[in-house]
Amino acid sequence: MLVSDIGGTNARFGLAEAGSHGVLVEGSVREFPVAGFASLSEAAASYLEMQGEHVDTAVFAVAGRILGDEVRITNHPWVISRQQTERALGVGHVALINDFAAQAMAITCLQRDDVVAIGPQPWRPFDAREPRTFAVIGPGTGLGVGGLLVRNGRCYPLETEGGHAGFAPVTIEDLRLLECLIGRFGRVSCERLVSGPGLVNLHDAVCEIHGLPQQALAPSAITARAAAGDATCQQAIDVFCAAFGSMAGDLVLMHGAWDGVFLAGGLVPKMLPALQASAFRERFESKGRFSSALAEVPSLAIVHPSSGLLGAAAHAAQLLQSPNG
Repeated sequence: MLVSDIGGTNARFGLAEAGSHGVLVEGSVREFPVAGFASLSEAAASYLEMQGEHVDTAVFAVAGRILGDEVRITNHPWVISRQQTERALGVGHVALINDFAAQAMAITCLQRDDVVAIGPQPWRPFDAREPRTFAVIGPGTGLGVGGLLVRNGRCYPLETEGGHAGFAPVTIEDLRLLECLIGRFGRVSCERLVSGPGLVNLHDAVCEIHGLPQQALAPSAITARAAAGDATCQQAIDVFCAAFGSMAGDLVLMHGAWDGVFLAGGLVPKMLPALQASAFRERFESKGRFSSALAEVPSLAIVHPSSGLLGAAAHAAQLLQSPNG
C-alpha cells in the first residue's frame, strides 16, 4: 500500500503493509519537493518506479480541504482528483484525506520516544478502549489543525481548516504586531503568524515596529541569526512560540481536547529547544477562569519524522477493519 503526506513544499511517500496499523516498510520513506513535479500522480509514479513497486491501494494525506472527489492544496497549485489519480497510477483504490486528519490518526501509533512534552504534563500511552478527545496543531508551509475523537474503540479524525481562524492578540505587543500585519494583509489569520512564512511575517513586523529595514530573511536564516544573538530575530521567535502556545490552548477549549494537544508539522522538531525555553506553555495555560484546567492538559511535540505517513497507514487500516470498509 502506498501512503503519502503532501504539503505545500514537500511530498513524502512510503509503503505500508495492507492492514498494518501505522507500520511503515523499513527504508521506504522518500521526500520530494512538490515544485519538481507537475502533479501528484507524476510524483507518485516516480516514487513507485524508484522503489520498483506496484500497489493496489494508495492513501494521500493532503494539505487542503477535501471536497468530494477533489482537493486543492492550500499553499501550492496542485489540484488532485481521486479518480484521475487512480487512472494515472493504475491503482484500484485511492483515498484522499486531509493532512491533519492523518496527523490526528498518527496519535494512535505514537510511542514514548516519538513525543516530547512541552510543560509538566507527560505523554500518556494511547488506549482505544478509553473515550478520549485530542487536538493536533502544527506549523509548516501553513498551519494545520485537526482533532481526534476516540469513542467505543473507534477513532474519528476531525478535518478542519482551523489555521485560517482569526488571530486573537493577548498582549500590547501582540496588538502592535497585529496592526502591522493588518496593514499588509487586512484580515490576519493564525497562519499569518504561526507557520514558516508566518515567522518571516513576524520578523518583518518586529523590524517595522523598531524602525529597522526589512531584510527578506528565510525562516532558517531567522532561527540561525537568533541562535547567534540577533535580538530582532530572537524577538520574532519568542512571539512565534508565545502565539503558538496561545493558539494551542484555544484549540483545547474549542474542541474539549482535555486529553492533550499534539504539536505536529515540519517546524516543530527544528524549533523544539526554542519552544521549551519560550512562553509557549505559559500562554497555553493562561486562559482566565480555565487556567487551572489547561494546566492539567498535556502539550506534546511530535518528533517522529514520518508521523503523517503513520497516520495515513492507520487511517487505511481502520477503513479495512470497518464492516462497511
